[in-house]
Amino acid sequence: MADTPIRVLLVDDELGFLEVLAKRLRKRGYAVTAAGSGSEGIRVLRDNDFDVAVLDLKLEDMDGIEVLQIMKKMVPELPVIMLTGHGSEQAAREGVESGAFDYLLKPCDLDDLLDKVGEAVAG
Repeated sequence: MADTPIRVLLVDDELGFLEVLAKRLRKRGYAVTAAGSGSEGIRVLRDNDFDVAVLDLKLEDMDGIEVLQIMKKMVPELPVIMLTGHGSEQAAREGVESGAFDYLLKPCDLDDLLDKVGEAVAG
């Protein structure tokens, strides 16, 4: 089991941020699937299994909370970590109330995110 990389679904419509984060996680041995919109994230989740999802709260096509709720209906046991920009802490707390594992403020420190992912996967 230890040889199996942690499968991470990243959902963020800031494509530059998404690419950098995906690359940095892959470098550390994570199996990363990146989705550039909420609907793409849901579509990818429908066809694949993940150990954890990292979901931006502010998406252009859908509300992050809405995406979270759909994900939790699809895969109730999937831990979802919300990423939120400055000033959206209230919405992030709402996310936790809707079933998110936790949230981090963007730009988040990679080590903080990796710690959260580890906690989420460990359950």
